[in-house]
Amino acid sequence: MKGGRAAMEALLCCKIYVSESRNQKALDAIAAVAADHSRQAPLLNVFPDNHYNRVGYTVAARSFTPLSSHQETSSASPLKAAVLEIVGAALSHIDLREHCGSHPRLGVIDHICFHPLASASLSAASTLASSVASHIGSQFAVPTFLYGAAHPENRPLDSIRRALGYFSPNSDGQWSGSAGSKKLDLGSDFGPNMVHPKSGVVVVGACPWVANYNVPVLSKDLQLGRRIAKKVSSRGGGLHAVQAMALLHGHDKIEIACNLTDIRVTSAVQVQQEVSRLAELEGVSTLNGYFTDFAQDEIVDMAMQKLCQ
Repeated sequence: MKGGRAAMEALLCCKIYVSESRNQKALDAIAAVAADHSRQAPLLNVFPDNHYNRVGYTVAARSFTPLSSHQETSSASPLKAAVLEIVGAALSHIDLREHCGSHPRLGVIDHICFHPLASASLSAASTLASSVASHIGSQFAVPTFLYGAAHPENRPLDSIRRALGYFSPNSDGQWSGSAGSKKLDLGSDFGPNMVHPKSGVVVVGACPWVANYNVPVLSKDLQLGRRIAKKVSSRGGGLHAVQAMALLHGHDKIEIACNLTDIRVTSAVQVQQEVSRLAELEGVSTLNGYFTDFAQDEIVDMAMQKLCQ
């Protein structure tokens, strides 16, 4: 379904990043609860990465605008119901103490992000994000943080991550296990301030569409990769609307993992060219990069096709 009706619909998309790709029992449990919501909140993409030991799930549904904050319930919001059941399945079947991968993470449910699609508003996405975060904190007793439009001060995601040590691997470029129970230095928005080592913490936010684009670099030198990532990212004076970090990916390469926060400003082609240029200066080569999800317009079309069946 191209343009027309799809453009008129108010849709919300949720991306859920789960810190597990190798535990088949956990993956099956998540798939089962997602299937239960397929008519009103279809699962549109599943992107596993065994090196990172991480799976990204993309779910979408029609936007629901409650008449009051008290009417924002799981039964009234199909997307909220689907997300909370996916979160529950993951927390029930995954133990962060047994997790090891080369992608940073703060918890079993590492990151949940809501995006407005088609005619939906960012306000609708942020309202739903805050409601989901509140339920995660109370229902699952997991420290939960808000970022972006879901936070009263539009707090950036990376500020939470830096405060909680997200970017610091604990095992030679890997994130392995979890610390014991501890009180957080940064107070959570919902749930307890004490972290349980099995579940970790959850970060929930709302923002305009973000595209994830990763460029493989044929080197095992993580410091080299970090130099490239810093020069590519807007934080380091590189490309506008790009966030980047270097991560080990298998035994023979690293990846420059990029968030393109406005693909109209900086495209994947530009990112590929700049990473390749910087890699060449370092004496190494790159492979073609890849997206970890469908494009925004594709997600809209896929959602409408599923929802209109």
